[in-house]
Amino acid sequence: MMQRAATAESSTELTALEARAQRSSFYAGMRLMPKAEREAMFAIYAFSRAVDDIADDEVGARDARNAALDSWRHDIEALYTGAPPPRATFLAPAVKQFGLRKEDFLTLIDGMAMDVADDIRGPDLATLDLYCDRVASAVGRLCIKVFGMDEGPGFELAHHLGRALQLTNILRDVDEDAAVGRLYLARESLMEAGIASRDPITVVSDPAIDRACRSLAGRAHEHYRAAEDVMRARPRGFLRTPRLMGAVYRSVLETMEQAGWAPPRTRVRVSRAKLLLMVLRYGLIG
Repeated sequence: MMQRAATAESSTELTALEARAQRSSFYAGMRLMPKAEREAMFAIYAFSRAVDDIADDEVGARDARNAALDSWRHDIEALYTGAPPPRATFLAPAVKQFGLRKEDFLTLIDGMAMDVADDIRGPDLATLDLYCDRVASAVGRLCIKVFGMDEGPGFELAHHLGRALQLTNILRDVDEDAAVGRLYLARESLMEAGIASRDPITVVSDPAIDRACRSLAGRAHEHYRAAEDVMRARPRGFLRTPRLMGAVYRSVLETMEQAGWAPPRTRVRVSRAKLLLMVLRYGLIG
């Protein structure tokens, strides 16, 4: 009885997550894929959202959120024993069909734990890079298995595209992050801009933030170019989805660069019309 109840709860959560996915650019990329691959990508998305929601819970106490992440660690470990608990059952088909690695799920949880342990404020570049690897490139390493890529070029693509997308998210969300006490802009970039404070609200209110953000944007562009180099070599695998994701987020980054980051800022979004054109382009030509 308890197992059936847990399964029903999990199904309800997945339905809610699917509705959220349909409003994201990630969903547009999934729609370019065949059914089995699309379902595996949604499973990865659902897991990522579930642990991200724990990290971003502004009400729950840190101890409770850490316990929730530990519970997911236990579920992932159980998944790979062949007896997954009901909450992780939705991952089992993708793990079996595409060989998704346990370590990448656990690495993603470790990334979320960095947000739970303490509010990140002006991390040094090494810490920021570690954070991007855990919360973004780890997801990429799961995805390239679904894309059917070999691990060599696949992991290189995940390394660069994951970091490019995460840095773009950071630059897009500076105000939202500051509102909850977080500041992901690198300490080195802030120092170069002459910003000594690490208080999020103080930093996002400083006109010099534009220089700090442009420094980080330059790093994002380096990763976009490196990711494009991998895909331009035409490695084996389904590349339409990562090409689309790279194009969408790079467009967001370029729009932000045109507007600048000096306050006041307006959050940049890709219009539905522009997203549709990109979907058509990458869906037809790959």
